[in-house]
Amino acid sequence: MSFISVFDVLGPNMIGPSSSHTAGACVIANLARKMLGTELKEVEFTLYGSFAKTYQGHGTDRALLGGIMGFQTDDERIRDSFEIAKERGIAFRFIPNDTDTDTHPNTADVHMVGTDGRVMDVRGESLGGGKVRISRINGVEVDFTGEYSAVIVVQQDRPGVVAHITKILSDRNVNIAFMRLFRESKGNTAYTIVESDGKLPDDVAEKLRENKYVRDVMIVQ
Repeated sequence: MSFISVFDVLGPNMIGPSSSHTAGACVIANLARKMLGTELKEVEFTLYGSFAKTYQGHGTDRALLGGIMGFQTDDERIRDSFEIAKERGIAFRFIPNDTDTDTHPNTADVHMVGTDGRVMDVRGESLGGGKVRISRINGVEVDFTGEYSAVIVVQQDRPGVVAHITKILSDRNVNIAFMRLFRESKGNTAYTIVESDGKLPDDVAEKLRENKYVRDVMIVQ
């Protein structure tokens, strides 16, 4: 028997008319911002399905832009996110895509460029009730929700890397809730995503990078 929380029924505290089109959009962009890990210079949102059809009328555009600046779903600044982004010098645009139909109905691709030149692409899906799923990072298919603290390790697919990750976390008493490995193909780029019940220690990223096959580490608290 599945458990249904009262919050699944009532939905999240939020600005906007729709948990799927505004709260979910805000959460997707907020997670993407955390993964980028640097100050944002420009962002491009490509919208699919119902996002593409109703993004202006339902405030999806403002919610995405608010989320990418770190606003929570109930932050009243979302209403003024266009103006605030311009004040912060963040270039942005929205591209509705109504030709690709093989996606979840509420899907957004987030293309980000940091002030340090870092570039990242994240795909997120709004599942309803403010819940989301990150389904792609830089073209690699992944699957995590952002409901837990997470460490995302970008690595070369080599023996011993996963053991290195688990040892670093075990040495710091990190309780693993979920752990998944995603890869492009054998021996190429892989993503290990570890979700934890609690806040991740500050030195985790530094220690994980000590393995020569670890290319990048992203922390989402």
